[in-house]
Formats: sequence, C-alpha cells, structure tokens
Amino acid sequence: MKTLDIAIRQADPRDAAAIADVHALSWRSAYCGIIPHKALTMMIARRGPDWWGRVIGRSGAVLVADVGGVIAGYVTYGRNRARQLTQQGEIYELYLLPEYQGIGLGTKLFDAARKALRAHDLRGLVVWALEDNALAGGFYEGLGGRDVAEGTETFDDKTLKKVAFVWNR
Repeated sequence: MKTLDIAIRQADPRDAAAIADVHALSWRSAYCGIIPHKALTMMIARRGPDWWGRVIGRSGAVLVADVGGVIAGYVTYGRNRARQLTQQGEIYELYLLPEYQGIGLGTKLFDAARKALRAHDLRGLVVWALEDNALAGGFYEGLGGRDVAEGTETFDDKTLKKVAFVWNR
C-alpha cells in the first residue's frame, strides 16, 4: 500500500505553472454556462504562469494543496476589500481541480487561509461567490458561512449576482 503525502503549504514561484493549470481547469468546470464563454476564456488567458509567479512573489498570500507532488488546488487571501462589511479578512479565491473536489482539500485550504489571516490579526472573514455557482455556495454554507450581502459582477454584457458569506471569528 502506497501512502500519499498531502500538504497545505505556501506557494513557491516554481508552483506558478501548476497553479495556472488549476486555475484554468477549475474555472472552466465551475463557470462554464454561467460566465459568458468569451469573458471566461479571456479571464483564464490573463492568468498564466507569469501572472501567478508575480502574485506569489509580490504577496506571498497564496497557499497550495500539494498531493504527492501534484498541485491540486490553491487559495488566495488578504485584507477584506468590501468596506461595507466589518470582517477584516477575505479569501479571494479557493479552487481545486475537479478530480480533487469532495475529499476535504477545500476545507483544509480554507482552514489554512483562515489561520494565516488570524496570524496577521485580521478578525472575521468574508468570501464572495457567484450566486449561480451552487457548488461554491453549498461549500461555504457547509463551513458555517452566513449569506449577509449581495453584489453584482458583469462579464461582457451579462450581470451576475454574487453573495458574501461571512464568519465573524
């Protein structure tokens, strides 16, 4: 029987290409049929390995789920950008390759980002998700997130609702 090592760790610039792949595959899976095709394709194209390398080098607020040497997912986090909400921390993105969803890696990434935010004295947490992304909504509700605010995001000519899930501690 082979043991598989699973680690949630700080992203390294050498992870940039793998994170770009996770981003592309997970976004296509999550948003195909929700975000217009042209807008989705352009958003994915803008975030290649060079873009991710700069993000990792500049902020350091990127964690990855490393499963036996395979980058299966990532989370980005930092200070809350929505002034109308009192929570100080925000998870900007949390994505997994589709084949790694449903086995607890998303929860591990979420918990690790939350711990990192607390270590920077950022109390409370907000995560925004598109309302039409039922998988994300169910995930955040399952983690105890409360739906407290709505907003909109426009992709090409299509305006979509987004929902803020919050945790106060």
